[in-house]
Amino acid sequence: MPNDDHALAAQLADLAGELLLDLRVRAVAESWDPTDLKDAGDRRAHELIVARLAQERPDDAVLSEEGKDDRSRLDAERVWIVDPLDGTREYGEPPREDWAVHVALWERGELVAGAVAQAALEQTFSTGAPPVLPAARAGAPRVVVSRTRPPEVAHRVAEALGADLVPLGSAGAKVMAVVRGVADVYVHAGGQYEWDSAAPVAVARAAGLHTSRLDGSPLRYNQPDVYLPDLVVARPELAARVLAAVAT
Repeated sequence: MPNDDHALAAQLADLAGELLLDLRVRAVAESWDPTDLKDAGDRRAHELIVARLAQERPDDAVLSEEGKDDRSRLDAERVWIVDPLDGTREYGEPPREDWAVHVALWERGELVAGAVAQAALEQTFSTGAPPVLPAARAGAPRVVVSRTRPPEVAHRVAEALGADLVPLGSAGAKVMAVVRGVADVYVHAGGQYEWDSAAPVAVARAAGLHTSRLDGSPLRYNQPDVYLPDLVVARPELAARVLAAVAT
């Protein structure tokens, strides 16, 4: 395993993504119940990542969606924040591609490394090789939203920008849509935790995107309460307009 934290995050996300792809192929071939596939994917990706971190970074704490919250992390200088399978619903609906693996590292108050693997797209986005943000396109901006629970604030932002709404699955897939230039803004309200956004935010920042809470305040990680319900990710030229629309 690499000594570099950026490379380690990317490698762990890659490995978990490959495992999840292989598991889904088997599940389809054997006609698994979707719930069994989702449960197995969550569990096995978590076990892989946590085991590798125990080998490679034994002194670091881990906060994973699928693991018990060890409160000693609050005194740790380095904490890996992991979502082994973001977009479990979409993963359980082959051949959907809008699911991801998140691996981020928080150190002394800041996100310092992160990777988001979209294995079904054969792409991993990493702070070790920051993505190059595509040039702004002509035409209406695109606001990416939850395909099942689009928040009212996203409709307000879309109206203010004259934007089109683009529904997608996981939070990681939505943030990477902005990183990839498939969308221009992601606005979320109500119902996320630190592992949902840590790695995507680390990658988005490395690409030069604006990231914040809905009120423009910083996103803070490794907090006693891991509930982090709202998020804005936007191209820098649109950030002020987005925050102004949210404020109304």
